[in-house]
Amino acid sequence: MTVRKGKRIPIQEHMAIDVCPGPIRPIRQISAYFPRLSPTSSVSDSLAPGPLGLPSGGGAGGGGLLSPLSPGATGGAGGTLSMMSSMDTSVEIDSGDSDDNTSLGTLAFDLHYEVESSSLHCTVIKAKGLKPMDFNGLADPYVKLHLLPGACKANKLKTKTVRNTLNPVWNETLTYCGITEEDMYRKTLRVSVCDEDKLTHNEFIGETRIALRRVKPNLTKHFNICLEHPPPLPSPTAMSVALRGISCYLREWETEQQRSLEERGRLLLCLQFLPPSTPPEGDEAKKEAKDRAKGGLCVGVRRCAHLAAMDVNGFSDPYVKTYLKPDLKKKSKHKTAVIKKTLNPEFNEEFFYEITFNELTSKTLEVTVWDYDLGKSNDFIGGVSFGCQSQGDALQHWIDCLKNKGQKVERWHTLTNELPGSTAQE
Repeated sequence: MTVRKGKRIPIQEHMAIDVCPGPIRPIRQISAYFPRLSPTSSVSDSLAPGPLGLPSGGGAGGGGLLSPLSPGATGGAGGTLSMMSSMDTSVEIDSGDSDDNTSLGTLAFDLHYEVESSSLHCTVIKAKGLKPMDFNGLADPYVKLHLLPGACKANKLKTKTVRNTLNPVWNETLTYCGITEEDMYRKTLRVSVCDEDKLTHNEFIGETRIALRRVKPNLTKHFNICLEHPPPLPSPTAMSVALRGISCYLREWETEQQRSLEERGRLLLCLQFLPPSTPPEGDEAKKEAKDRAKGGLCVGVRRCAHLAAMDVNGFSDPYVKTYLKPDLKKKSKHKTAVIKKTLNPEFNEEFFYEITFNELTSKTLEVTVWDYDLGKSNDFIGGVSFGCQSQGDALQHWIDCLKNKGQKVERWHTLTNELPGSTAQE
């Protein structure tokens, strides 16, 4: 009990009156006693004079920076709370312990799209100020490219690795083949920088994403961009049940609509109609040259790109077949060699069909791509048909071949999983 003016005071009242700690103040961090800049402020803002002619965040005396909570720091209690709240915000934004505020570095590269060759060239120049990933404070960086949307292994390109540096220089050009103008409008290039580790898995440093529609045809565009963290995946709980139902319905509808024209990769094909000519004489008169002198269709299978993966390892063993239909005697089939374990094979093979121009107008050239499997049936990847009954780019390619006799007409085509009148069986 406490006695006050001859009156006894209960211990509860004594504790409430004399020992009440008052308003709870936040515990200051040591970093709060030093001037720090927020991302939205500048040096001039931090040194701007306050209400008493002092730099903002400073005290009344010379030791204001070391005692921000001193009574003389501001003109009153309101000024003190205002200063405290501003300093709290600065400390929260500038906290160096957060990985989100750690600089990942910058990356410089060039993009160039060639319309004639349907190729996209990415020249990776250099990176600067990368985030250290190894125990020695350095990294072993390399750059990966992905086209989105698309299968990762089908369109992944990779530079060489530069050892023990945070400022690597590559000067390396990576090329995507079979990129159409439609791809340039709807696809995005993901450029990511990773650290290579021989004993453990490679570590992600940062990335940037470029919408290819920003690149003008036949013009080189330079980029020097800060690397960022990958965008977070949307949480299923963030969507309401109704939105999830609508999105699932639209996804299934779109899949059903596109199933008949599903993209399975690209094919670079060369068509040439050779009119009859005089066969060469002498030693150069080979059998093949004599056959071609009679006139016919020359089909050149150049290469494929971004094929669908058919094997467990994420790759395929592709080869190409050509048919000139209708073929009652079944003598028009030609096959290329099998290229093992790749989704971007290069064939460079030509096949010749001896046929007249009038006969060719009623024929259909069917080109299919297959995955070779030992001991079981081969898997159909995709194909494309050329003829007067075709549509789109295939029809235009066929017409240009018939119009320009003797000239090679080379085009990229999108493979589909269904062909008119084809059973897609091997």
